[in-house]
This record gives sequence, C-alpha cells and structure tokens, in this order.
Amino acid sequence: MTTTTTKKVSGILRNNQMHWVGDGFPVRTLFAYSRQGNDISPFLMLDYGKGEFPPTDERKGVGENPHRGFETVTIVYEGSVEHRDSGGGGGAIGRGDVQWMTAASGVVHEEFHGREFAKTGGAFEMAQLWVNLPAKDKMTKPRYQEILDKQIPKVALPSDAGTVRVIAGSYEGNKGPALTFSRLNVWDVRLQPGRAATFTVEDGDTTILPIFGGSVRINTTEEVNAGEAALFEQAGTTFYVENTGTDEVKVLFLSGAPLNEPIAGYGPFVMNTQEEIYQAIKDYQSGKMGHLA
Repeated sequence: MTTTTTKKVSGILRNNQMHWVGDGFPVRTLFAYSRQGNDISPFLMLDYGKGEFPPTDERKGVGENPHRGFETVTIVYEGSVEHRDSGGGGGAIGRGDVQWMTAASGVVHEEFHGREFAKTGGAFEMAQLWVNLPAKDKMTKPRYQEILDKQIPKVALPSDAGTVRVIAGSYEGNKGPALTFSRLNVWDVRLQPGRAATFTVEDGDTTILPIFGGSVRINTTEEVNAGEAALFEQAGTTFYVENTGTDEVKVLFLSGAPLNEPIAGYGPFVMNTQEEIYQAIKDYQSGKMGHLA
C-alpha cells in the first residue's frame, strides 16, 4: 500500500523586476538555478511574460543565439511565436501550443512574434521553462517538438474544479505528448473560483507551482498570488490547492525527479563542469553549433 504524506511549501519565489529578452519578450524570471541551484532540479529557470503590442511590420523578438546542455519549453497563452534553429527545427505556435526544443549538443536559434500576430497586435502572454538534461544526455543530437493544443490531453479535475492539460508526464493515466529525458510533469492547470483540488506526486520529487493568474491557498495555510511560485519540500506526496479569488486561476504545475548532478552555467550554456562551458564557448565561436541561413 502506498503511504501518502503532506508535501509542504518550503518557500514562495517572486521577482518584481521585468527585463526584455530581445525587443519582443518583456519577462520576469520567477526562479533560476543561479539563485535556487539544485533545489529546483531538474528545472533551471522560468521566464513569464505578458503585455500588449501594437500592430507593426517589424519583427519583434530575439535573433540568432546559441544554447547547449538543456531544453527550452515555450508555452503560448496569448499571441504567437515563430521559431527557427540550426538543427532544422522550426514553426509557428499560437494560443495553447507548446514548442519543446532540446538544445543538447548545441543549436543556434531565433524566436520572434508570429508574423500574423505582429500585423494585428494585441495581447501577448507566454512562459519559457528551461529543463536541465542529465549529464549522459547533454551531448545528444538536438531535437524540436511542436506540440499543438489539439494534441494535449485535457482532463477534468474531480468535482468540476477545473482542468489539467498534460503537456509532459501523466495525470490520472493521461500521458502528455512531450518526449523527455528524465521523469517530469509539465501541466497547464486551471482552477475555478472557490474550487479546490488535491494533487499527488512521487516522494522526493521537486515540485514548483508558478501562478499566472488569480491567487491560491496551499494546504489551507500558504497564500500564493499571481506572479509568484510555490516551491515545495522534496519530502511528501500530497498537497491541496484552493482558488481563493473570484477569477479562474492559471497554474503551471511542475514536478520531477532531481538530477542530483553538478551544475555549471554561463549564459546560454548549462553543463556540469567549467571545462565543458569553455568547450561550449569555443564550439559556438568556431561554428560547430551551426548557423541560420
């Protein structure tokens, strides 16, 4: 018989400082390995951006830049994003869609607002998650996964409390379409006003709940508001989340097995040693990660 124990919140992560990524993504970094280290493993970083853009004929975004040693997961809530990389991956994703880029041994890529969105302008909202790769997989071949909204299982929470879109991992037997290198869950959870849900993860898992709209109470005591993220203790399996506001709550549910490996990072490269970082810089400068035509 499986024993369930309460998984407690260890801290609330917040950052009120906005910065621009290129000229198209005004974001706040809610957590990062440079601050939280292995406490957030296998996750490395989360940027959340929201704003309004006027119509334009210009390309808004970020141009050619490299990555090695991890994956980027971009979730679009409003607007659209176009991606292109030196590994041959690319495409446009819109509302509800996800792009999962495995940089691994190294790619050069670019990200811009979708051309049609740029012409019309409007609300733009997205999150980009960085997921670390195990040491054994850091130099594998790059991969690009375009995951459309229609491919993502949408599961009702008990008692009509809301829904879970399973991007990666599984919820109640519903498996997400994303292919991953380590065991993890990435869910888009919506919780209705005044409703609550109980979630269960594996004992020892890292669990983080970023809140992108509304406010919640966790385990009847911990208040978490929009723009904040709850980081849980690794011990424990079960926790309770209640929507305490009058609007739907938007939650990015993240959990996974910690990698428990050294982290060495420099800008767009995340490896296990400084020597590997130096090599990544050399490989990028020599063109080994490719270029965009």
